[in-house]
Amino acid sequence: MSKQIVVEKMRDIFFENKVVLLFAIICLGAFYASEMTTVLFFGELFTRFGRNTFMVLSLIIPVVAGLGLNFGIVIGAMAAQIAIILVVLWGGSGFTGVLTVAIVATPIAIVFGYLVGRLFNAIKGSEMIGGMVMALFADGFYQFLLLFVMGGIIPIANERLMTGTGVGVLNVIEFGTYPSYMRQVLDDVSIGSIVTVGFWGMVVFIIVTIVSKLVKKQPLRLTESGGLSKPLVVLIVLGLVYGLSFVFWPLNVFISQNRLNGLFAVQWALVGMIVLWLYRFVREKWIEKSGSTPIKPLVHITIAVILSLIVLQPDISHGLNHVGIPVFTYLLIFGMCLFIRWFMSTRLGQNMRTVGQNRVVATSAGINVDRTRIIATILSTLLAAYGQIIILQNFGIMNTYSSHSQVGVYAIAALLVGGATVSRASVKHAIVGVLLFHSLFVLAPLAGTNLMGNALIGEYFRVFAANAVIALALIMHAWQRVKKYRKGQTNEAEPKEAGATA
Repeated sequence: MSKQIVVEKMRDIFFENKVVLLFAIICLGAFYASEMTTVLFFGELFTRFGRNTFMVLSLIIPVVAGLGLNFGIVIGAMAAQIAIILVVLWGGSGFTGVLTVAIVATPIAIVFGYLVGRLFNAIKGSEMIGGMVMALFADGFYQFLLLFVMGGIIPIANERLMTGTGVGVLNVIEFGTYPSYMRQVLDDVSIGSIVTVGFWGMVVFIIVTIVSKLVKKQPLRLTESGGLSKPLVVLIVLGLVYGLSFVFWPLNVFISQNRLNGLFAVQWALVGMIVLWLYRFVREKWIEKSGSTPIKPLVHITIAVILSLIVLQPDISHGLNHVGIPVFTYLLIFGMCLFIRWFMSTRLGQNMRTVGQNRVVATSAGINVDRTRIIATILSTLLAAYGQIIILQNFGIMNTYSSHSQVGVYAIAALLVGGATVSRASVKHAIVGVLLFHSLFVLAPLAGTNLMGNALIGEYFRVFAANAVIALALIMHAWQRVKKYRKGQTNEAEPKEAGATA
């Protein structure tokens, strides 16, 4: 590969990540201006990452399906809050209470997602504006339900939930006291509990798989597609950890934890990243024999090595060493990332990708466009409901009438800061965006105080940044649609759709 081609590819990578680099520079400047200690900064950042990432990931599927940035995830958050109110009313608590909230929120979110999906199909080309208006309408209905219907029409006698008049739900519902204790119950799940449940869950999965194959008179294979090799490997690993924890005291101490040391977790994550991209480099270069030097793996390996060297700096390592990362919450985020990658490889996921690229071509290929878009909206709304549950259990408190109001704006802003666009989003964009956007959230008030003598300056700046990023993305999206339409490259036939978005 010639030097010129390498330079051009590097320039393209730099241009594609210009928003990420800009915000990274702003965050670096804000860190030095804030004079915040690394202990406090990393503690806040990793807490916010575990709290908000699941919600941001819920935006990816509708973007891939061509629905744009789904402001309708606010409605998913409302579904979660309605479920929380019902479970508190029934006296649910602990991990079982949170699990019950997720179960109750599921059908509510599915119904809401279906209705929003029907709306999006009726206003193709203006889904983002429609999502904003729909969220405002749903908020009015939500407040009517909680302020008037509950207690006013449906008698409810619950002092912990209802106002003193008996009509309307309290402004604030706390999860930190009995009997409605649900504060950080997901964050407090120990590694040992995860290993135990995972072990017995895998045993049940393998038994069900074997019985299913025997009933269908299918051969039991280990290595072929649909075989049992991977489940057996997972079972053996979990079984070894589970069994050795009874005889090996250090392992028992380790799995009894519910939070990992931040420095330990980051170092191993970077090692895993280096190993993964080295494997991809070797596969593309020598196994698949692409004939050219793979640039993307080299870029990621370089970034991981640089981050590894940064982590070794005394201030950084000291700050990370005082961070406790909740294992189960981060495992949920990791599982969500794997789910999105798997889902996009399924037939339904590929159909969504096709619909997002060109609805006319998708229709010609026999894909039910409206049905696919509704499914994408339902999935996004449902995942947003789960994300709101994670957020609220971490806070340990729910502001009944306002906790949901800004989740859409902040989640969308974080996704865009990570380098996503209205028509392109991935797991990488979500993770990088959450780290950068919430770094700015943590640093801005102190930086504003030190630079301007007023913390509100920093607060105004981060609110401005969140809304400015969204506004710029919408303007660029509208401009690109109009430009493509004028060149005859638009996906749709009607010029009014391009104009509607503009």
